[in-house]
Amino acid sequence: MTVPQRWETHSLLPVLVDALSLTEADEEVQRLVEAFGGEPASVAEHDLGEPVTRVRKLRFSSGGEIVLYDGAVVGAILHVKPAPGCPGVVDLGQWIAGVTNAATLDDLKAALELPVRFAGFSSPYVAVGHGYARFRFARRDGSGGWKDPGNLTGIVVTGKTPGLTMIDGDECPRCSDLLVRGEGGVDVDATIGRLEVAVSSRAIEEDAHWASLGDLTAIHASGLMERAESQLRCRTCRRIICLTLYRDGPATFGYHVLDDAMRRPMESIPPVEQWGSAERIAMAQAAMQYVDHEPGSWFLARQGDTLYFDARYSLGVADDSALIALNGEEREGYRTGGRSYLAELAKRMQAKPAGRRGSPYYSRDLSRRGGESGRDYRGEFTAAIKNHTWRAEQRARRT
Repeated sequence: MTVPQRWETHSLLPVLVDALSLTEADEEVQRLVEAFGGEPASVAEHDLGEPVTRVRKLRFSSGGEIVLYDGAVVGAILHVKPAPGCPGVVDLGQWIAGVTNAATLDDLKAALELPVRFAGFSSPYVAVGHGYARFRFARRDGSGGWKDPGNLTGIVVTGKTPGLTMIDGDECPRCSDLLVRGEGGVDVDATIGRLEVAVSSRAIEEDAHWASLGDLTAIHASGLMERAESQLRCRTCRRIICLTLYRDGPATFGYHVLDDAMRRPMESIPPVEQWGSAERIAMAQAAMQYVDHEPGSWFLARQGDTLYFDARYSLGVADDSALIALNGEEREGYRTGGRSYLAELAKRMQAKPAGRRGSPYYSRDLSRRGGESGRDYRGEFTAAIKNHTWRAEQRARRT
């Protein structure tokens, strides 16, 4: 006989979990409706992405919310703090014994007796039966934090791992109206135009590892790629927008979390000479160009007479990299020593990481100085090496 776990006997989370993947007519969903207080105070509906997902949200005065995609429950939310569109907040002690609305992550862990996992640095969650409960925290300045009382804003229960789904950000005011629909689905030109406006206003930003918005239709028209895709990140909700043009199918437009977006397959982008206009080819020739790299250690690119070198380093808790322009001594070292010299330079940069102010590379790091000059060195460099990164190699294996 299986002994029930504490989260099953000392919380009402099983009521939320049991409703997952079912319809409003199912008994388990009706039980959750009753637990939230009966009839919802409001019902919100909208279309999401292309192909279309029909979103329906039942919001209750008790602070509960049920989210359905295409008629099936994909998640439920306990709002601990006021949220847009939701008319109330829950009394968390009624849902999890022994905690209050001021619960910290340690409080929740102790009350449920479950190991905490993380989907990224800011998304702690626990596995509850065939579902997952993600704990949302936000400091008063909006930056997040789970150690101090009062930062818990809600608990989101879903059937998918938190790193692969986001049901509580699909009404973001900054990025939810960027898709333009036409008679046959996505109006590609109009959608690209709207995305470009959002990029210029800094509401969203392009991921330089993927095809740029400006190149997307030309690459697609060439027929050289089975699927050409641009990815963009919303600065507000952090969702990843994926606009994909297929060689043999209609365009798609979707919103994804980072882990899901990184799993999407992508071929290497063909050389610009095979698909670009004369003007675009000239631009590419004037831009940074990939030269060489050592997997997991360094990359080298060239623009005109300037050599740009990017080397990884570790600060103990996280890895990063520093992008520098080689000075005269370093250029001579590379001319005479080749890749061996670059390997030694990378070791020196790793020993004195640019992330520390005392490092001789701190002030040379162009990733840091780019904002001062108005030039996006990191974006230009990433675009130059996009077909040679570990991420590109992994995607190539999946295509």
